[in-house]
Amino acid sequence: MQYAIIDKDWLWTVIETWDKYLPSPIRLIACGGTALTLQNFKASTKDIDFLVPKDDEYRKLIKTLKKLDYRKISGFKWTGPGGFEIDLFTGRQIFTTELLESPLDPDNHIKIRQLKKIYVGVLNDEDFIISKMFRGTLVDEEDCLRLIRARGESFDRKKLEERYREAAQYQLNPDAAIGSLTQLMRRSEE
Repeated sequence: MQYAIIDKDWLWTVIETWDKYLPSPIRLIACGGTALTLQNFKASTKDIDFLVPKDDEYRKLIKTLKKLDYRKISGFKWTGPGGFEIDLFTGRQIFTTELLESPLDPDNHIKIRQLKKIYVGVLNDEDFIISKMFRGTLVDEEDCLRLIRARGESFDRKKLEERYREAAQYQLNPDAAIGSLTQLMRRSEE
């Protein structure tokens, strides 16, 4: 069966299945649409995106997924039973963006839930936006706007700008990256 959308309930069904078969604890940090869906900022996501910051935990997850008939499509992309796709990143890298610090550091993620063996968190707002905006698609910008608007007055624009500017210095074209932030901030005030 091919899944058209992956909503929050279905995400938890997938994660809880993994939890049953893992040999020992791992930590997953949701990114992309998965992070928004788990926080109730988006009704569904087209695929599942997780960062597994520790290599040994990543290897445990991959070994478990293979036993559950998941298969690798490309570098970080996997497909699950039923045809849904999962992007699994390791370390501090999401697609081509390397985060400045470990997402496991206390201020760098938000705890969502602790299962028996799986800890689930989401990227902090700044790293979420950095990982999306450095990728630079219209869908990524819309997801960032959705997060900013959902946070409302609690969203820390100054903190984002400082962290974003620091991370942009590691991009091939820092000025273009900063320009994307300026555009995002302008759109978020509309």
